[in-house]
Amino acid sequence: MKALVYRRSVPLYLIGRVLSSIRPHRFFPRLAPIRFTEIPLPQNERGWVTLRNLLCGICGSDLGLLRGKESFLLEPYASFPAVLGHETVAEVVSAPEGSGWQTGDRVAVEPVLACAERGVPQCRFCAQGFYNLCENFTQDGKVAPGPIIGYNSTFGGGMAQFMLASADRLIRVPNTVPDEKAVLADSLASALQPVLDHFPEDGQTALIFGAGVLGQHIIRILRALGSRARLTVIARHRFQQDLAKLGGADIIMPSPDRAELGRAVGARLLPTTLGGGNLEGGADIVFDCVGSTHSFQESLLALRGRGTYVMVATAGSLGRIDFSSLWFRELRVTGTSSYSIGCFKGQRMRTYQMAMDLLAGDYPCDGLLTHTYPLNAFAQAFKTAFNKSAHKSVKVAIDLRAI
Repeated sequence: MKALVYRRSVPLYLIGRVLSSIRPHRFFPRLAPIRFTEIPLPQNERGWVTLRNLLCGICGSDLGLLRGKESFLLEPYASFPAVLGHETVAEVVSAPEGSGWQTGDRVAVEPVLACAERGVPQCRFCAQGFYNLCENFTQDGKVAPGPIIGYNSTFGGGMAQFMLASADRLIRVPNTVPDEKAVLADSLASALQPVLDHFPEDGQTALIFGAGVLGQHIIRILRALGSRARLTVIARHRFQQDLAKLGGADIIMPSPDRAELGRAVGARLLPTTLGGGNLEGGADIVFDCVGSTHSFQESLLALRGRGTYVMVATAGSLGRIDFSSLWFRELRVTGTSSYSIGCFKGQRMRTYQMAMDLLAGDYPCDGLLTHTYPLNAFAQAFKTAFNKSAHKSVKVAIDLRAI
């Protein structure tokens, strides 16, 4: 079958790291450790469901891998060579009897590979339903290390004609939801988890730093779930600003200085001789969908006392940060990793299923999936995803339906 395969290469990874620091919006396919090639069909030794992939979104973590920006410390949590892609909409080819799935069923794939998929006793987190924090992601044996499909050498990934998935990790796509909408389920679930875990109260101020697909989802999720919080969004590009306004943002700024940021979140600027000034008061919660030194620093300053910072982006190392606000204002700093179980209005629910339920309703998706490319045009697909300003790209997907 045809597939886009990522192979481990330390020299090429480091070259990508250097090139991305010089030309951050360029993709150099000839110097990237990925190849469009023919590989054997995955061996179904565990009685999993065989899927024919239809659409697969390009995730920010895929871009980080090709830019050489993923943390060196996460190396043990992946196994290569691996077929890229974990934001997958697919069609069932064959399924074990009694699995509940039939040939032709259309599904979204929740890509987590936790204890249940590895056939090992449940760790403490999986036992509580928080399988996104599984302690056996690096368990070696019949299943290679890797927390999700797309970073795992055993089961394939979404950027290939076929892949395998556990029957329990499939989410049925309603007939009313087209492929182009269903492919947003993964990014929607990734944004939904931190919102469910840190839902702002009515009247509070939430700052959303970054207006790519995750930031856009957070705006829409909050409004779809009835939040009356004041939403302030930092959106660099005009097309992102327009989408944020459509999604329900109250205040939208392109690149505010510290004084402008303070006014937007209800804080006072306190002049300093050095350091650019401090802020007093401000937002109750920040969802950082950028994960840069700048976004982290400004977020810490923009929070009021005992405010909460949530890193939604998958950042690795950051530069020089002044952490004085962290202890001086008793801030809470946390992250979010993929999805598992969320709680809304006192009910526990599977986050991925809730994301699909939102898509099946009147959740506003217009303008979020901006580009699709066939698998053999992967180079152009990644170029488009790398350079958002030039292509006005939000979510870019690989279309496998014509193969």
